[in-house]
Amino acid sequence: MTFRHCVAVDLGASSGRVMLARYDRQNRTLSLREIHRFVNCLQKVDGFDCWDIDGLEAEIRLGLNKVCAEGIQPDSIGIDTWGVDYILINREGQRVGLPIAYRDNRTDGVMHRALQNPGKADIYRRSGIQFLPFNTLYQLRALAEQQPHLLEQADHALLIPDYFSYRLTGNLNWEYTNATTTQLVNINTDTWDESLLGWAGVPSRWFGTPTHPGNVIGNWICPQGNAIPVVAVASHDTASAVIAAPLENHDAAYLSSGTWSLMGFESKTPHTSDEALAANITNEGGAEGRYRVLKNIMGLWLLQRVLKEQNISDLPALIALTEQLPVCRFVINPNDDRFINPDNMSAEIQAACRDAGQPVPQNAAELARCIFDSLALLYADVLSELAFLRGKPFTSLHIVGGGCQNQLLNQLCADACGLPVVAGPVEASTLGNIGVQLMTLDELSNVDDFRQLITANHSLITFTPNPDNEIARYVARFQPKRQTKELCA
Repeated sequence: MTFRHCVAVDLGASSGRVMLARYDRQNRTLSLREIHRFVNCLQKVDGFDCWDIDGLEAEIRLGLNKVCAEGIQPDSIGIDTWGVDYILINREGQRVGLPIAYRDNRTDGVMHRALQNPGKADIYRRSGIQFLPFNTLYQLRALAEQQPHLLEQADHALLIPDYFSYRLTGNLNWEYTNATTTQLVNINTDTWDESLLGWAGVPSRWFGTPTHPGNVIGNWICPQGNAIPVVAVASHDTASAVIAAPLENHDAAYLSSGTWSLMGFESKTPHTSDEALAANITNEGGAEGRYRVLKNIMGLWLLQRVLKEQNISDLPALIALTEQLPVCRFVINPNDDRFINPDNMSAEIQAACRDAGQPVPQNAAELARCIFDSLALLYADVLSELAFLRGKPFTSLHIVGGGCQNQLLNQLCADACGLPVVAGPVEASTLGNIGVQLMTLDELSNVDDFRQLITANHSLITFTPNPDNEIARYVARFQPKRQTKELCA
């Protein structure tokens, strides 16, 4: 057999795709083809912000059916999605309750109470996960407090990709990389932490033992009657994206840029020191025992909302206008909770600038300038935190995902961080999904082998930092100065 065909179902917060990969083992070439693309968005149900989970499943099945209708029998299927959200099912496998999204406000104030009891240090010592108000830990506590009747009705809780795999195969699975995003997995045992589940107020019977990427969950029976293996890939989309990041060495950092920006580095050991806790660094699970030591940054979500509110469809034209505007005239903290899901993002950004005593952006170009500059400055700050944490500077930054197509932001990032930025591949989460499938099929030996394949099959663009750029001078003047003694050792 010369060719392998794998299908990646890649769901993001704003869209989903069913992608077909063709791997030529003789020439070591890998190509992708989009089979089906569809919109994903929140909808209000009974006052909650929810996912259209049935609609997403229908779109997934439609995409898979399209593949088979072409006469192609895939060798495997893998599913990756965003993290933290879950679906409850009962003993009969039927859904219980609503598929509430992480941006819903039901968790307001829950994390703050958790920081008091059981306490920030205790939670971090157990989980090693960044404190975000929508983590599954706080979602489940909100569920137990606000909808206690569901506790007895439900038999299992499945994270989103595991739920869709269950719907295709009828088999339960709890994939490790996504499980770690919940803040409920013990970092020392790699299984669910009974103490944290107890605080959340949910029964431990809801969760099975987490499994690492690469196992076959079961089979999907296609319309032609053939059984196609469904592989548990690195089902958190960032974990998949990092697998496809062609990191050139151990001193390269990565930035998965999309609705969220995830900046970090790979490590064989987690970083859970007091300094890591103070910097709110997360240690999410990765493939092959590699931790994803990273920080979540509110990424292009801000821009996506502004584009929708301002009825902007021509992003390149907007970026061209933005590029002509003064640098760092408007600066916000993109990670402020006020930007998680405001009624109007444009107005919220304007209010944040007004509250800080700054000029207020008045149009779409000025709002975009504010977002790009603020993200680049935050990238520089987080990269500095990460370098201090590992005790060694980085030599380059690899940006993957849809956001790596934004050349203005890439250059701002290079200038602010003072490092070469390598952009690409764009379809990182899809490719990482495919990579694990190919490893499971014994076509590739490991992640490093797959990254060599990525480098050989994709054009990567390097952005060289310009220390004379205004944003670089802004960083030199205003960004916090960290102790560099360890970095220079």
